[in-house]
Amino acid sequence: MAAGLGDGMVVEVPVKGYFEENCFFYIDDETKRGFIIDPGAQADRLLSLIREKGWTIEQILLTHGHFDHMGAVDAIRNALGIPVSAHSRSDEYLLDARKNLSALCGPPITIRDVVYVDNGDVIQLSANPDISLKVIYTPGHTTDSVVYYSQADKTAFVGDTIFKGSIGNYQYPGGNLEDLQQSIIRRIFTLPDETILCSGHSEQTSVGIEKRRYRF
Repeated sequence: MAAGLGDGMVVEVPVKGYFEENCFFYIDDETKRGFIIDPGAQADRLLSLIREKGWTIEQILLTHGHFDHMGAVDAIRNALGIPVSAHSRSDEYLLDARKNLSALCGPPITIRDVVYVDNGDVIQLSANPDISLKVIYTPGHTTDSVVYYSQADKTAFVGDTIFKGSIGNYQYPGGNLEDLQQSIIRRIFTLPDETILCSGHSEQTSVGIEKRRYRF
């Protein structure tokens, strides 16, 4: 779990289904309200943590539609009665168990009735609009990949677009290396160097560190 970085607190919770994946909470310190990002598995564990901390979660946010990032969505949505937000192209994955890879790894998973977001949208916490995340469209790993960026807390939730020391896999359905490179160069590497990158499958890193590492 990560310490608070500013007005909002970032809590990282690795969850294990077929794969291990990093689920994140972005919580307002003052109101104890916030968002859950990419709940990939272990819904009961995540719900227990929410109750233990006394948090109120306003939305589930998905960085992309692969099953290891959304396997616990329906259980959490049903338990808390909250909406799920994902990119406007997310149905390509959320409704197709082969494209979201769940059918290749176990029982098929599909997710319906999401709220669509697009590049440039800002998702604000209703209890405190100063806690907000900007949607940045970053295709390449999938056609629906997005980053949720907090300028105030200098943090970006990047899903599987970039990791500490590596980039996302572009060989799954809808993946494209050129799109991925352009998303990283034009959308992620243009964020301030001190921005912390919180990914789905690696330790946290920063824009500055990864810019020095890569030469596309």
